[in-house]
Amino acid sequence: MSKRMYLNAFDMNCVGHQSPGLWTHPDDQGYRYKDLRYWTDLARLLERGRFDGLFLADVLGIYDVYENSRDAAVRQAAQVPVNDPILLVSAMAHVTKHLGFGITCALTFEHPYIFARRMSTLDHITEGRVGWNIVTSYLDSAAKNIGLERQIAHDERYDLAEEYMEVCYKLWEGSWEDDAVIRDKANKVFTDPAKIHDIGHHGKYFKVPGIHLCEPSPQRTPVLYQAGASKRGRDFSAKHAECVFIVGPTIETVKQIVKGIRENAARQGRNPDGLLIFTLFTVIVGETEQEAQAKYADYAKHISYEGALALYGGWSGLDLSAYDPDCELEYIESNASQTAIDVFTKIDPNKKWTVREIAHFVGIGGLGPVVVGSPRQVADAMQRWMEETGIDGFNLAYAVTPGTFEDFVDLVVPELQRRGVLKQEYEEGTLREKLFGKGKARLQDDHPGAAYRRLSKANATV
Repeated sequence: MSKRMYLNAFDMNCVGHQSPGLWTHPDDQGYRYKDLRYWTDLARLLERGRFDGLFLADVLGIYDVYENSRDAAVRQAAQVPVNDPILLVSAMAHVTKHLGFGITCALTFEHPYIFARRMSTLDHITEGRVGWNIVTSYLDSAAKNIGLERQIAHDERYDLAEEYMEVCYKLWEGSWEDDAVIRDKANKVFTDPAKIHDIGHHGKYFKVPGIHLCEPSPQRTPVLYQAGASKRGRDFSAKHAECVFIVGPTIETVKQIVKGIRENAARQGRNPDGLLIFTLFTVIVGETEQEAQAKYADYAKHISYEGALALYGGWSGLDLSAYDPDCELEYIESNASQTAIDVFTKIDPNKKWTVREIAHFVGIGGLGPVVVGSPRQVADAMQRWMEETGIDGFNLAYAVTPGTFEDFVDLVVPELQRRGVLKQEYEEGTLREKLFGKGKARLQDDHPGAAYRRLSKANATV
């Protein structure tokens, strides 16, 4: 039997996420992003399909690199308008029992003391089904709108991120002892003050002297997701991430990324096989190959060239508006996301991408590959990607919503279950236990955050 396949649906609280222009397709319901019923229906659908989680992307700025203007992104609804993802989770958790929720939150623009409470609250009310996609942000427009002149330099963002994680670990893992809450009505003591500890953090970027405001949640630290292709990003992932989200257009590209992540994790003293790696993937499936190909051809008519390059400009920091569409992209250093540049210039030396090819590729599914075919063909392709690259699963983007997800659940999921690679039923427990095994609700011992859980015992007078 092949190894288990993990599945996340990849979405965003906006009109158009990874397929710019597809909001114009008559079957697309992205405009319903403001309707809570859209999200609760989607959560029920994904749980019926035995997805591990719904992975929610987010940005705090606008894609204004293309033509040095926001107009293309606004015109094409390229991740704008966009609402806060975190406010969706309570309702979706209420209508499901097992589905996990990975939430993208940029640590660059929010104080860790406030953020830590928000995530602990969500972990409580979802009974431990929350993950955090750690991002450092990459848009100058976001930095400017919170009062900075420009985005913090790439490597310094990771310096800040290291300290941010330290503060969060201290709050989540070290501030409250497991048995601090005693609820002793007879003696009128709800919490034992001796078992709660100030974290006493005084660093370069943050000063947090006091205690965490929340009692320990089921997971304490949410499941940690991260994506980063630069050297600093890869080092950060290898150190902190439990689940790594990667993107790459080809098997060879993804294979090299996976190899590097696992080798880096080993150098960090972690079990390289203890990380789950998900790659971006878009599936267009029909009852037959012919039906699927017809769907793809129909969807492709709705791709927006300027919308695709607006998205790519925001991801990469490169304005390709002045380039001839048939010009090949060369590597350029950028202060934005290195992932978007590397996947088309450095990782696969056998492929040169033109601007036109990049726009068409990004037009359906963003930076990940698109697989088109019958349920059997799609399942074959997914298993091949797992076997040849070493990934553990997929972040599945959509072409049209919710239709792409409905097709996958109705057509591909039964085929994967028949092959024994996708679970028939959920395990009980938290999101971390569902991903890593029963009894593993907390960070694994080789994770750097685990060291802080001993703070309360080793420094009982802190």
